[in-house]
Amino acid sequence: MGGNGGRFVRFVFAIVAFIAAAVMIGLGIAQRTVFLEPDRVSMSATLSGGDAGFIVVEPEALAAHPGKQTITVSGSPKVYLSYGRSSDVEAWLGGAEYVSVGYDAEADALSDEIVVAEPDDEPVPTTPSTTPTAPTAPTADAAEAEASVPSPAGSDLWLDEFSDEMTLSTTVDVPEGISVLITADGGDELPSRVKIDWPLDNSTPWAGPLIVGGALVFLLGIALLLSGFINHRRSRGPRRNLPKGPRGKLPSAPKPGRMQVGGAPRRALGRAKRVALVPLLVVPSLALSACSPDYWPSLDQLAAPETTAPATPIVSSPAPGDDDAGDDEGDDEPQTQPAVTVPQMERIMRRVAAFATEVDTSRDAAAAAQRFTGPALEARTANYAIRGTLAEHAAPAPIPASPLTLTLPQQASGWPRTVLTVAKNADDPTIAPTALVLVQQTPRENYKILYSLALAPDADVPEVAPASIGAPPISPEFKGLVMPTGQVAAAYADVLLKGDASEFAPTFDPEGDVLREQLGVTGQQATNDALPGTADATFSNIVGDSPTIALATNDAGALVTVSIEQTEKVLPNDGGTVGFEPGPAAALSGFTGKTAKGVQRVIGIQLLFYVPGVGNDADDQIRLLGWSESLIGASEVP
Repeated sequence: MGGNGGRFVRFVFAIVAFIAAAVMIGLGIAQRTVFLEPDRVSMSATLSGGDAGFIVVEPEALAAHPGKQTITVSGSPKVYLSYGRSSDVEAWLGGAEYVSVGYDAEADALSDEIVVAEPDDEPVPTTPSTTPTAPTAPTADAAEAEASVPSPAGSDLWLDEFSDEMTLSTTVDVPEGISVLITADGGDELPSRVKIDWPLDNSTPWAGPLIVGGALVFLLGIALLLSGFINHRRSRGPRRNLPKGPRGKLPSAPKPGRMQVGGAPRRALGRAKRVALVPLLVVPSLALSACSPDYWPSLDQLAAPETTAPATPIVSSPAPGDDDAGDDEGDDEPQTQPAVTVPQMERIMRRVAAFATEVDTSRDAAAAAQRFTGPALEARTANYAIRGTLAEHAAPAPIPASPLTLTLPQQASGWPRTVLTVAKNADDPTIAPTALVLVQQTPRENYKILYSLALAPDADVPEVAPASIGAPPISPEFKGLVMPTGQVAAAYADVLLKGDASEFAPTFDPEGDVLREQLGVTGQQATNDALPGTADATFSNIVGDSPTIALATNDAGALVTVSIEQTEKVLPNDGGTVGFEPGPAAALSGFTGKTAKGVQRVIGIQLLFYVPGVGNDADDQIRLLGWSESLIGASEVP
């Protein structure tokens, strides 16, 4: 009985193991099939825009549920989508009519309404027009021009943009305060359907343990079954003390046929082996199917709750000295924020670098005005003119796209907006980093390079605020610096003209200032020494027409960019005539003859200074951090 009882217990346990394995595996598979929750929540809106040319998905619609937003737009032959800060989207739209897609919390659904901005809501540049005109009654053509809105494609305001035909779908992870702008991308029909999907956590952390655990229990049942069969076979071995027949012999049995010898036991054992082979094939497939992270408990979820923080936060910062930014009284005031984010600036610089390479090659001065202005445009325009006659003349220094080692946007609530950035040449690290000041005059204009200059060797740029905060602009009359920024250009122009004899010379640090040697008193004397005795050179410096750009540093100082124009006149002193030597000045002026009036060259100088704040060390001086100089004019003396 002991042997039979042991075999019976093994078979019972094997059956129990099979039942338990079936239940466990079934529950695990059911969690990933019939009981599986949806992996996303969706909301959609069917729109009828009427005369509206745009759709704006508001921040509350994007934040209706946590997680990344998958936006699908359809219903138009062409679809364009971009996203940016809500204030920037509203400013770009100006008075244009658009469909606003919001969120109705009570109905838990998207809502839509047509919005027409008031004319007063349109952003107005903070700089006055240089050519004011008397107010006139609006004409039909003027009203039509005002109603027409340019394409948003390619605007520097957007953090990213996409376009496609018929249907566009993209996944974004935007923080609070971001809106999505949708249009027909040049088509006549506005998209009619907007759908937003948010991911849901439909992971089944016990599916994996149940499936794998059931597979192991199934293997245990197979082991018990095989053990029972093996024990049963051993118990059927030769027996001793069997009773003898009448003649003392065992009864003879008929001889089995060839096909019967060992047939039944071997067939039974073969079936048992085949049964045992099935789980060896099934269990690995079940184990592999349970390898997904969704099948198992997450240690990260046990250690800390899941965060829904945005991938790229955008921080708004109040203006310096605004200690009551959180008071209710200031809710109606526009909040300052950095003009750009770092990813946005990197995107802008890639565009600017590619554009500069193109126009520098084609020497198209009219096209260059799309991305250059002020001293930077003057320098390139002159260079293109010179190279049109003097092919061997060097092209302008290329604008590097990356890496950006410094991005300092202005804190702004309106326009114009300014950004100071420093970019290295990724292809040639021996080239000095390029400092650029870019200005955006209105929401619908792109950033243009106002100043472009090379940093001085070993330039000690002070620490500045992170790009997520930005720097406040400093007024030209601000008295908290060792010199008001509005006076820096004129003071340095005097230093270049007079050298150490200038009253402002002690204010500027001469160390590392190579420009004094080139265009200062020493350089002016070298120019005169190279002239024949029948001619003399005179020099004069004036402050350029470009605005002074000053952004605060962390140590209460300022980074200041200005421009100076130095005019060099060569006059005959013996009653004779003079002219240009063959070279850039002759190529730019087109004047190849001789004149008794004299000839003149104009050098455009772009400068970047660090101006310390009042109260720092007594020895603090204004430091020249970078500059560029180029020929921007040449002619006969008037």
